[in-house]
Amino acid sequence: MDVLTPRSLDEALRLRAAHPDALPIQGGTDLMVDLNFDRRRPEALLNLNEVAELKGWSRENGVVRLGAGLTYTDAMSAKLAALLPAFSEASRTVGSPQIRNRGTIGGNLGTASPAGDALPPLLISECEVELQSVRGERRLALESFLIGPKRNALAPDELILAVRVRGGLGTQTFMKVGPRNAMVIAVVSLALGVDRERGVLSAAFGSAAPVATLVTAALDDVDSFPEQVAAAASPIDDVRGTGAYRRHALRVLVARALERCLTR
Repeated sequence: MDVLTPRSLDEALRLRAAHPDALPIQGGTDLMVDLNFDRRRPEALLNLNEVAELKGWSRENGVVRLGAGLTYTDAMSAKLAALLPAFSEASRTVGSPQIRNRGTIGGNLGTASPAGDALPPLLISECEVELQSVRGERRLALESFLIGPKRNALAPDELILAVRVRGGLGTQTFMKVGPRNAMVIAVVSLALGVDRERGVLSAAFGSAAPVATLVTAALDDVDSFPEQVAAAASPIDDVRGTGAYRRHALRVLVARALERCLTR
């Protein structure tokens, strides 16, 4: 297996175009598991760890840009938590300290798992995904980027550059249910936001549909919102829980999250 290690974004894009079958890797918290269990055996890996343009975050005119190489540990910083509280809360629940130090937002987007912890908080923050290839750059709403379980709209020659989200959109929180509090894939997860200024409720859930799903309603619908969110789910039975339990848990999480946000 070859390992291709570009030193700049331009070089990374050229290598991506020349080797479309090479799997991009940065944190490797998902991909290395597949490699170790021989679920994948690519001819090449595209190592993005040396590409500085993918790292860090910035803010301009209310829009927060999170580089694809931003780690969960980075996302837990006080400055970013003040702008994107649900995203920061979700980051604290990801794996162990070692996983949070390595795992990246770009990896969560690339894997596109319905259980991806970063996805619900990004959805309630009006997220756009920046994609680039040697052909140019484009942006997709996160809802359009996620097209199925572990499937996304990334073209073979494209890389995920960053996501762009709205910071400070009202009060937010994140919750998830699992067999334990850490090192666990969510049975169901929820990010919820209350934007009193615009009179909007936003909820996004994971592990209860083929893709992480966003539901919005007017603030006046607060009493019926738990049922609206539960009705939007299409959960399955698997080893982690039944569909019926997931729908019930989602209803309970929305009620608890609303109480938390409305009393802040």
